[in-house]
Amino acid sequence: MSESVTTSGVRDISVASAFSGMRSVAPVVFRAGCPDCRGRFELAAGALRLAIGGSSRTTFYSFTCPDCGAAVRKPAGERVVELLTGGGVRTLRLQVP
Repeated sequence: MSESVTTSGVRDISVASAFSGMRSVAPVVFRAGCPDCRGRFELAAGALRLAIGGSSRTTFYSFTCPDCGAAVRKPAGERVVELLTGGGVRTLRLQVP
């Protein structure tokens, strides 16, 4: 590892050294359920969409059930929005008239 100590006592390391021990990160998956067929499954972030509206009534996430093909839409509270956006789910902001 390439590092040195500066005159201020702070260690100076290269970017390559800082990231040399990192490994690839496992993709995020979300557990979901279908209200139509009652199927339970895991979905990758790319299979979900999040729409953020002006109120809790217009904020929701959606996906297509991999078991029965139904279009599923569920409300998304603050915590769900935080988890989905943090997990890389694509987000659409709805304009309020």
